[in-house]
Amino acid sequence: MQVSVRDNNVDQALRALKKKLQREGVFREMKLRQHFEKPSEEKARKRAEAVRRARKLARKKAQREGML
Repeated sequence: MQVSVRDNNVDQALRALKKKLQREGVFREMKLRQHFEKPSEEKARKRAEAVRRARKLARKKAQREGML
């Protein structure tokens, strides 16, 4: 990953780097890897995340259709 520093503005470059890392999911991955997660817990978490994503998508779709 690469971020360019323009006009010696390190703060702006740092913000851009953090935003890129957030978008890639690096912080989330680090948080998950701090402690061991049993395979059954991992499956349950992933299943719950999938349900959450599906509900969010359905909610957005219903809102779009309701708006039209």
